[in-house]
Amino acid sequence: MIEEIIQNIYRISIPLPHNPLKELNAYAVKGPDRSLVIDTGFRLPECRTALEEGLRAAGIDRNRMDIALTHLHSDHTGLAPDLIPADGRVYISAIDRKWLEGASRADDWESSDLRYLAEGFPRPLLEELWEANPARVLAPAEYSHYVSLHPGDVLTVGDYSLTCVSTPGHTPGHMCFWIEERGVMFLGDHVLFDITPNITAWNGVEDSLGDYLRSLEEIRCYPIQIPLPGHRGVIGDVAARTRALAAHHTARLNETLDVVRTNPGLTAYEIAGRMTWRIRARNWDEFPVAQKWFAVGEAMAHLDYLTRRGQVERRVSGEVGIYFAI
Repeated sequence: MIEEIIQNIYRISIPLPHNPLKELNAYAVKGPDRSLVIDTGFRLPECRTALEEGLRAAGIDRNRMDIALTHLHSDHTGLAPDLIPADGRVYISAIDRKWLEGASRADDWESSDLRYLAEGFPRPLLEELWEANPARVLAPAEYSHYVSLHPGDVLTVGDYSLTCVSTPGHTPGHMCFWIEERGVMFLGDHVLFDITPNITAWNGVEDSLGDYLRSLEEIRCYPIQIPLPGHRGVIGDVAARTRALAAHHTARLNETLDVVRTNPGLTAYEIAGRMTWRIRARNWDEFPVAQKWFAVGEAMAHLDYLTRRGQVERRVSGEVGIYFAI
């Protein structure tokens, strides 16, 4: 499905097969000389077909386009190296870029695996994820020509100027793109209206959730008239939604702290299993393993936040960390 949002800006719906997100909103900004595609979908034939059909319907010449990525996740980046023309540029924040390039990709996954094991994630389940996690298996092909973006950089496409806005949290280098003269903001996964963005712990980031909450406050200041999120519906009040998302995480923090107080000495994996999740599974044991991985990552982010603020203490017991309320 393709929809023209305003003149020369299109939303292209990309299916995400066998994924609870269901679809990605890719966007295309059509210019007289070159066009810009924002996010791409997984590295899957179904995603590629939908994106190529959408670009054709929008009248965009694939040999004269660049790609801008809001963040590093595979559902947003997967097809970029496969679709970019020889003279095209694939833009991504300088911070997220390192997760996509060269040997650092393998190093980051190894570090992530070690962190999950240290938080009590069972090794057999983690090994199962090596071949099943879409974040890993549907990631973009090796590519070494990404172009770094920094806060305040401007991408010009025809009459539109897209200013890069740093919004870390969902990923360490997540970016939104702001067209001030039209009140348009490409939100990526920073603000979603129908679902809550996953906030997980990242290696090298001390407080992902704290970063995210600060980014929500900052984005609230923009007079956004046309919000363009990365998934689901595109109609909503960004300021109201940022407040709702902040309130959601306050409730999650209270829940996490209550689990730790009630059950001292649990691992992050065990804490996640006692938290509430909106998922079609009767209990923690029946969670799909990929969803367990996301849930534990989110629990870790909330525990990091509480630990940094002196409400929770992490102690080491054998090879894993266990948590206590202070």
